Amino acid sequence: MGSLIKNPGGGLAQTGGYIAGKKEYVEMCASRLTAPGLGKHVGASLGTSRAMLQGFYMAPHTVAECLQGAVFTAALFERLGFDTSPKADSVRSDIIQAIRFEDGKKLSIFCQMIQAAAPVDSFVVPEAWDMPGYEAQVIMAAGAFVQGSSIELSADGPMIPPYIAFMQGGLTYANVKLAALMAATKLLAL
Repeated sequence: MGSLIKNPGGGLAQTGGYIAGKKEYVEMCASRLTAPGLGKHVGASLGTSRAMLQGFYMAPHTVAECLQGAVFTAALFERLGFDTSPKADSVRSDIIQAIRFEDGKKLSIFCQMIQAAAPVDSFVVPEAWDMPGYEAQVIMAAGAFVQGSSIELSADGPMIPPYIAFMQGGLTYANVKLAALMAATKLLAL
C-alpha cells in the first residue's frame, strides 16, 4: 500500500493511494475499501483520475529530478565541510538527503531557506516547536502544493545534537538547486 501524494503521484496526484501484491490480497483490500461485492471495479477518485494518471506518467522524471537535486545538495554541503548521508557519490535508494550541522542555528537557517525557495508559502519562516510524538522540538519546512507530499521539496530536523536536517523531494532540479544555494549562501554569511 502506498500514497499517491508521495513519489508515484509525480507531484500531480492530490489524493489517493494504491495497493499492490498478490491478487487475492488486493481483492481482499478492494472489497473492504468499497461497497461489498464491488471490489476493485469501483473506487473513489474524487474527480482526480487525470491527475493521478499524469502523476504516474511523470513520476520517473520527477524522482530523477529530486535525486539529482539531492546529489547536488550533498556535493555542495560536503565541499562546505558538512557531513552528509548519503554522500554525493553514493548509490541511492531513497530521496532523503541528510546534512549534519552540529548547530541548531545552522539547522534552522537551512530549513528556513528551503522554505524561502518554496513555490507556496515562501514568506513563512519556520520555527522549531513541540510537535506531538517527538521528544525534542522539531523544525519543518515545506512550501508544497499538496500538504504532506514528500515528493515536493521539504526539510525538517529535531533540535537536538547533532542537528541533522532531512531534506527530501523536489519537483524540479532547478528548485532544489536554488534552495541549496540559498541555504549555503546564508550559512556562509554567518
